Amino acid sequence: MKKQKGLLIVGTVLLSMLLTACGTQEKKEASSNDKIQVMTTFYPMYEFTKQVVGNKGHVDLLIPAGTEPHDFEPSAKDLAKISDSDVFVYNSPELETWTDNLTDTIDTKKTEIIQASKNIPLMEGAEHAHEEAHDHDGEEHEEHGHDHELDPHVWLDPVLAIKEVETIRDQLSKKYPEDKATFEKNAESYIDELKAVDQEYQTAFKDAKEKTFVTQHAAFGYLAKQYGLTQEAIAGISPDQEPSPSRLSELKHYVEDHQVKVIYFEENASSKVAETLSKETGVKLDVLNPLESLTDKQIKNGENYLSVMRENLTALKESIH
Repeated sequence: MKKQKGLLIVGTVLLSMLLTACGTQEKKEASSNDKIQVMTTFYPMYEFTKQVVGNKGHVDLLIPAGTEPHDFEPSAKDLAKISDSDVFVYNSPELETWTDNLTDTIDTKKTEIIQASKNIPLMEGAEHAHEEAHDHDGEEHEEHGHDHELDPHVWLDPVLAIKEVETIRDQLSKKYPEDKATFEKNAESYIDELKAVDQEYQTAFKDAKEKTFVTQHAAFGYLAKQYGLTQEAIAGISPDQEPSPSRLSELKHYVEDHQVKVIYFEENASSKVAETLSKETGVKLDVLNPLESLTDKQIKNGENYLSVMRENLTALKESIH
């Protein structure tokens, strides 16, 4: 009898534990489901959104670390990830060109689509972005579509990065008014950090006499404009655009005439042309990160937008003095 009672008690305890575990799991799932599910395209959008959302949501990165966002094309699986999200954040159709027709496939009543650069007037791209439009006889082709390509790299200017954070904040607040106070508090804290970076750039370049820098692709136009600098790019808006032989010759003379001390390249893109120019001019190479992507290693090491922008500042000081 005692044995039966003992078994009954054990059985009751086990059942109670099982029910408690199930209830806890359901609570966890419910808690997870209560969080805002946000999908972002590439690293700066991920970082800016994560800073605004805080613990109110879960923010994911669509374009994998180390992948070039200029060339990315979403798969059916990627589009499904966007559809399953509550919010989708991207920079602009000039970078994520595939977003032009996104509303044809995404239910915008379910998924809020946020264009972070919406309130920022975009500049035209570098004039040398498509010099390959000349043929071997020096005659120009009629197509010059990329000569007037708009530059999407607004996030590399800390002042414009603030505008993107504000747009993300405002759109999230509009969709989730109950969390508006949290979004505003989070955004304010991060904007203070961005303002500190802006101040560091202002201080560094305020009295500079030499303000020219040579970089691998034309990603730093907004930053240059903000701080009164001159960007001379080897390639155009996209890092995979290669300059013509005449452009390389022109750059060689430019480097020599302006006594350029550093040629900047990118770790996540081919540096072949920058290396060639460096050898021909005897000028050293250094990294200038366009923050289009951080590698898994960089993320694991705790690098982020703020730290990389400060690394870029240190690197630029070698040219601008």
